[in-house]
Amino acid sequence: MSLFLEIITIVLPVFLVIALGYLLKRLGLIDSVFLHQTNRLVYYIALPLLLFYKIGTADFGTSFNGALVVGSSLAIAAGFLLSYGYASLRRYPPAARGTFSQGAFRGNLAYIGLAIVFNAYGEEGFTRAGILMGFLVPVLNFLAILALLLPHRGGDGGRSPGFWIRQIALNPLIVASFIGIFWSFFQLPLPTVLDRTLNIATGMALPLALIAIGGSFSLAKLKGDMIRAGFATAIKIVWLPLIAAALLTALNVRGMDLSIGVLMAGTPAATATYIMAHEMKGDAELAGSIVMISTLLSVFTYTAALFILRTLGL
Repeated sequence: MSLFLEIITIVLPVFLVIALGYLLKRLGLIDSVFLHQTNRLVYYIALPLLLFYKIGTADFGTSFNGALVVGSSLAIAAGFLLSYGYASLRRYPPAARGTFSQGAFRGNLAYIGLAIVFNAYGEEGFTRAGILMGFLVPVLNFLAILALLLPHRGGDGGRSPGFWIRQIALNPLIVASFIGIFWSFFQLPLPTVLDRTLNIATGMALPLALIAIGGSFSLAKLKGDMIRAGFATAIKIVWLPLIAAALLTALNVRGMDLSIGVLMAGTPAATATYIMAHEMKGDAELAGSIVMISTLLSVFTYTAALFILRTLGL
């Protein structure tokens, strides 16, 4: 019973803050304009500052695990191949094919993944997960673009590949992570004033991110083919963490790093999948349904994953 309670105290607070965001929106205390601005604040300022601060002040030699990066990247690639191959075999329409695949492997690492890891393993786990995310986000974005472009090859797939490559290169989360990695690798000092400023400012990142997710939550987004959305969700929050666990174990990743790899792989579909599906002629309704269903069900899959990990002593 004590183990179950420990897991509940890790998982439940994250989803209760998401629920708080939903409740605040329903009560009219926050609105769509607030949520839009909050998302921008978190994405462009709060979360990049948090990633830079936690990674930049860490011991890079201790926190970086190359095998974890390689294994997690291979798991994402496997998720892409599995989902896109399945959608092709089932002869999904082009718009649904790319969206199904993207929703099946592109997880919400920044908002939900980091929050779960922080609750489970504290600042050390957060730092390790932040460094991992810095390497995974380019992989996720590249494969997401590929998944959405492939069904429309030979035609007009929306915005040009060059546009999305620039979006990857200028992604504030990637930029902040790599600046933090550079800072940590060369053991550059952080002035006391800046250290204390960042310590205060970065406290807003994860709570605002979770409230924004909850405020944006709407059952009205559950549209389109629920069977397809359900299959994509199963790949994302069940099969992908299992694949990650197998690959990481094969690469001799153990302990906290193995747990972090599994938890990051098990994140629900990223909200950005809806935006990219809309921009690149994907099935936006299917994307919205995958995000909603995977987020709702991830509270159960995270509970199960943490129970197994804790049972194994991780």
